[in-house]
Amino acid sequence: MFIRGKRVARDRKVEVINPFNDEVVTTIGLGGIEDVKEAIAVAQRGFGLLKRMPAGERAGILERTAQDILCRKEEYSRAIALESGKTITEAQGEVARAANTMRLSALAVMKLSGETVRFDLSGPSKKVGFYTRVPLGIVLAITPFNFPLNLSCHKIGPAIAAGNSVIHKPATKTPVSGVMLAESLVRSGLPVEGISVLVGPGSTIGMALIRNPLVKKISFTGSLEVGELITANCGMKRVTLELGSNSAVIVCKDAPIDLVARKIRKGGYTLAGQVCISIQRVYVEEEIADDFLSMLAAEVKEIKYGDQLLPETEMGPMIDHAALKKAESFCADAVQRGGKMITGGTRSGNIFVPTVIADVPEDSLVIQEEAFAPIVAVNRFRTVEQAIRMVNGTKYGLQASVFTRDITGALECAREIDAGGVLINEIPTFRVDNMPYGGTKGSGMGREGPDFAIKEMTEEKLIIFDQM
Repeated sequence: MFIRGKRVARDRKVEVINPFNDEVVTTIGLGGIEDVKEAIAVAQRGFGLLKRMPAGERAGILERTAQDILCRKEEYSRAIALESGKTITEAQGEVARAANTMRLSALAVMKLSGETVRFDLSGPSKKVGFYTRVPLGIVLAITPFNFPLNLSCHKIGPAIAAGNSVIHKPATKTPVSGVMLAESLVRSGLPVEGISVLVGPGSTIGMALIRNPLVKKISFTGSLEVGELITANCGMKRVTLELGSNSAVIVCKDAPIDLVARKIRKGGYTLAGQVCISIQRVYVEEEIADDFLSMLAAEVKEIKYGDQLLPETEMGPMIDHAALKKAESFCADAVQRGGKMITGGTRSGNIFVPTVIADVPEDSLVIQEEAFAPIVAVNRFRTVEQAIRMVNGTKYGLQASVFTRDITGALECAREIDAGGVLINEIPTFRVDNMPYGGTKGSGMGREGPDFAIKEMTEEKLIIFDQM
């Protein structure tokens, strides 16, 4: 844990496990209810400091934090790889993105402004006024295991930029990079009261934070089930939820299927498929389905999986044994319902072998639920309308994509697919950190991306003058 600018030891500890070999990487103190009370009190004082700090000074802290992250790139990358199981190459990419997210947060506060308001629209008035944006108070950032640094930056950066204090609850499996980020912020000039990191179960310290009336904003990334639990318990708080998905791709017969297969190799199997916008469903026009399936299977069979610390490894382990069992159950369900296992479907140690399943019934788990695993289901369609119905036929709606040279068909998909983002001739796994990112339906509410998140971490304050 991290409170008052330093790491905090506790008798109770949590072991951070390397997902590849189940070895203990390190231990970190486990928080309790008393730590929640202390963190809230510290954050209240931090808010008093940050809301009065000039915007340029807050921006400077975030800029220096970005530089500090880059100066410690190898340290951060190794920590992320060891705790999350992502490959060292993926971890290095995350560190670079995290630094950029902090820079974007610094820029966001520079652009944050209000507007004048007219009072003479219904008759003469001597009143003049304007509104400005002010910080909310304490922001609770709850982050997942799969991007333990960058998704933390997406919540913490805009919160601090706006003048809020932050309590960060990282995933218990991946707390190391979150503590390192807090240290980078303090080294870069953030008051020690500005951020605390509490490590522990969501059912205890997480729920205590969610229910605390002094917490004014919750930004959460995780499962739909936990998102629903948060909204049922948080009371009158601002909430941003980035939840699950089972992202779909439509491949029309005029698409360059060799290129699409290569892109899906990346979009379906990065971080062993444990990405909210990982490709899980592919709908291919019937005339090209067999050729496409052969190309995709060939690509997937070439994926090099193994020890995430080796530079040649393309895909590492899943986060834990429960995730592996879930992946096995999704595959078993698909085959039992009539799906055809093209490749994979088994585990190799703590790695789930990259998997492709074809002709899977639409009521199967791998179509309707979030696998969060290196599994891609490939089904066929006859018309674009049919493909759109299948894409929309689940409770999720984060990002989806269509590959086609037909601009009319592409725009129809963009209009009719119910998702937070629709990409044309690009995979739904694509994300840059300045874009508005979020979903519809069971994929959540609110948007991330510093320019958008900072608005959700502030509120309008109206000021009116009457010229007497």
